[in-house]
Amino acid sequence: MAEKEAKRGLAKTRQGRVISNKMDKTVVVAITTHKKHAQYGKYVLSTKKYVAHDDKNECQIGDLVSLIESRPLSKTKRWRVNQVVEKAV
Repeated sequence: MAEKEAKRGLAKTRQGRVISNKMDKTVVVAITTHKKHAQYGKYVLSTKKYVAHDDKNECQIGDLVSLIESRPLSKTKRWRVNQVVEKAV
């Protein structure tokens, strides 16, 4: 029975900049990607915001952080801060 346990897949990871840290233990991270326009072929910048859990309140605005997917922590939080890659100047 033990060998038949379902194994979890790898969690998704994203990297982006912190744009807000005004909440307690929560940050908003903006992730920009280049997407090719379907009809015209031009590359367009698209930005998406993720609400992430910052357990130690260590992130500041402008920091480059790595996010990892997690279980739902609140209505909007589905990501955790994995590490601070680069501190803001």
